[in-house]
Amino acid sequence: MYVDLGNGLASVASPGVSRESLERLDERVARAHERIERGRKEDEFGYAAFDLPHVTDASEIEAAVAPFDASDAVLTVGIGGSALGAATIAEALDLADTHVLDNVDPAEVRSTLADLDLGDTVFHVVSRSGTTVETLANFLVVREAFESAGIDWTERVVVTTGEEGPLRELADRHDLPTLSVPEGVPGRFSALSSVGLVPAAIRGADIEGVLAGAAANTARGEISGSLFETPAYAYGAATYALAERGATVDAMMPYAEDLESFAEWFAQLWAESLGKDGLGQISLKAVGATDQHSQLQLYRAGPRNVMVTFVRPRERPDCAIPETDFEALSYLGGGDLGTLLDAEFEATEASLAAAGRPSVRVEIDRLDARGIGDLLYGMELACVLVGELMGIETFTQPAVEWGKRAARGLLGAEGDFPEAEAVGEKSRLAVPPEE
Repeated sequence: MYVDLGNGLASVASPGVSRESLERLDERVARAHERIERGRKEDEFGYAAFDLPHVTDASEIEAAVAPFDASDAVLTVGIGGSALGAATIAEALDLADTHVLDNVDPAEVRSTLADLDLGDTVFHVVSRSGTTVETLANFLVVREAFESAGIDWTERVVVTTGEEGPLRELADRHDLPTLSVPEGVPGRFSALSSVGLVPAAIRGADIEGVLAGAAANTARGEISGSLFETPAYAYGAATYALAERGATVDAMMPYAEDLESFAEWFAQLWAESLGKDGLGQISLKAVGATDQHSQLQLYRAGPRNVMVTFVRPRERPDCAIPETDFEALSYLGGGDLGTLLDAEFEATEASLAAAGRPSVRVEIDRLDARGIGDLLYGMELACVLVGELMGIETFTQPAVEWGKRAARGLLGAEGDFPEAEAVGEKSRLAVPPEE
């Protein structure tokens, strides 16, 4: 991963951060790095995520999914961190016929199942606790769809879950191929494990390459404790400094369609990890060049509370633009779409700088297995650095847990859920007025 902070400097943008401020901040980065390394070495909760590239066993995952090599489609059943990592990796590697059920919208669930040839589909159900309401509900719907089609669902499923819980019990009862979620790693940090790698493995992708790309961040044995030497720390420190100066929104704008799911993954990582104690930075999803024609208007001319993160691969496949005898289009003919997209990227970056709006450039060598592994690991490391600099508990998500408990209470789950009482206390001002 490569990071260029130039267009986030105070000499270019407002808000912006000076080189001198970054040098002072680097002392805090070094201390935060020591904390991260200590947590890593001691396998502390959350920090254990940074050892996943080294401890995730690709051969174990490949052995678990070996019976499904001939499957034409893969369906992930999960939500949040149990689905976004898998979707990101599958999309980045351009894997055909990989689908995700990560919501309980009945129309979408019915449509997805109707479009699949279930006889050639394997589904991967993911829940650390085995109690996630949305995942279990969709699992039951998917299981019923297989049974209604006369297909033995137990022959078409892989389970990833914790060592205990209803999903583990069900997997044991039916002797299902089962992989364990990594211990001490929150779901949003678990993409580089069976949680995120199973669908790619089923489709025959290079999951060892994904892990190798992530491990490249620690190739020298230890990550450097300086933002001027470690790209992930450069990105984390810059976003922290810009947020402190008013850039409370980070528009994640990859210039590659196959990174759209990555932008969604990043939004969860940033929001769930950093949105605490009145702190945090809102992450928006944009895709270049499409959103140059819409969202860019706001980023360039709206409130000065936005920084833009541009992400692109340095190498792309070619797609030639045919020659034309139409003079008005002759400047395009004979070129290629990759060159056009890069020109769009550089023009948008320059347009923000010309308006004094901050942006940061993040690049990977190419969008392949190593590249996406590198990018995922780097952004996780950047996120934890920001959490350390903010002084918050990066790996918890109490607000999310509150909502989960309220929903379970409303559905009549076994247990005491006082949070559900708040639903009936909702204030109302209905238009038109309710009778």
